[in-house]
Amino acid sequence: MQYLCQLDDIVPNTGVCALYKDKQIAVFRLADNRIFALDNYDPFSQANVLSRGILGDLDNQVVVASPIHKQHFNLESGQCLEDEKIKLTSYAVIIKEGAVYL
Repeated sequence: MQYLCQLDDIVPNTGVCALYKDKQIAVFRLADNRIFALDNYDPFSQANVLSRGILGDLDNQVVVASPIHKQHFNLESGQCLEDEKIKLTSYAVIIKEGAVYL
């Protein structure tokens, strides 16, 4: 288990980037305080930008839209909704005493 940040460091309905084992991870906080973590790397733009994406609901799935080309990634599974061959790594997140851990 690795400490990432305090829950209050993430504004609701936004994401932040954290370093985990030399890899950039996008950590998202929803308005209801659910936390999700995915790879920050967007394979379509080949840039580490997903933490800056827009959160929303698409086809009854909680998603982040890439800020560059707007592909949607399911926050729970990492699956790209527009391309079934693309799936990001999703990470189990633990909240303990107001801190976020992977």
